[in-house]
Amino acid sequence: MWGMAVASITRYKAGWRAQVARDGIRRSKVFEIKREAQDWAARQEYLIKNAEKEASAQPFGDVLIRYAREVSPTKRGERWEVLRLKSIAADRLGQVRLRDLTATSLADWRDRRLREVAPSSVRREMNLLGAVLTRARKEWGLLSANPIEDVRKPAEPPPRDRLPTQDEIDRLAHVAGDDLSTAQGRTFHAFRFACETAMRAGEIASLEWDRIDLKARVARLPMTKNGHARDVPLSSEAVALLEALPKMSPVFGLTPRQIDALWRKVRGKAAVEGLRFHDSRAFALTRLSAKVDALTLAKISGHRDLSILLNAYYRETAADIAKKLG
Repeated sequence: MWGMAVASITRYKAGWRAQVARDGIRRSKVFEIKREAQDWAARQEYLIKNAEKEASAQPFGDVLIRYAREVSPTKRGERWEVLRLKSIAADRLGQVRLRDLTATSLADWRDRRLREVAPSSVRREMNLLGAVLTRARKEWGLLSANPIEDVRKPAEPPPRDRLPTQDEIDRLAHVAGDDLSTAQGRTFHAFRFACETAMRAGEIASLEWDRIDLKARVARLPMTKNGHARDVPLSSEAVALLEALPKMSPVFGLTPRQIDALWRKVRGKAAVEGLRFHDSRAFALTRLSAKVDALTLAKISGHRDLSILLNAYYRETAADIAKKLG
């Protein structure tokens, strides 16, 4: 599993440079005497070799927990990552020693997870494991290869195609009521705002008044899901929705968790089946795709992969495009 250490002793100015390289680990030092350089190189080879043996004996779960402790806190999705990493570390996959971690053991975990959650969830967790194993190989020097590269991911699910109907919107509005002093009323108001702007629930929940320019009709999002800032253009209806809100901080006076819980409550009372708050984003982007080109839509939505927009939201037929050509 582990590669051979390669040591070289070369002339360097008035002395000798000793260099040792093994599985991405490189060490170098300059000595006045060649014998000292040779002795140091031999010692480094021994230390690296034994460090590799010790590292390969540790359970994979220890590596997952280290990633959760050192890397996950630097990401916006920290909470989800840490929960998943701890869960996988507690699984029998987490008990496998690094030297025994293979594509077969990872594929076994994948197949067991597919019996518990949707393929899209398994793909997301496999991407996380891939990030852990890449860090373990490239930066921590614990692996010489990434076994998950040989594991097939579940097929991509077809794009979700659930948009609210006008009847459903009317029923949701009736249940939620128009009293914006209540969290329930503001939750449906936030859904209507999302249908105008394509903003995510978390982005709406974190929105502050000092990031909104009603005159220019722009909302500034300093940090989004993909880690980049984004300026969101506001339609006249979106501005009207904002102006109707009571003044509070944040703008909607809701947390993402409140939005999720209250949305489920309103949806249930309205007898609306299967509609998620996040479907408002697809609703907004589908409508906007009829008004703007793909590059403009990507700027509004924050998508960095145009293929997602083209496949999921642009639904123009050849006849529609022909009309625009004149």
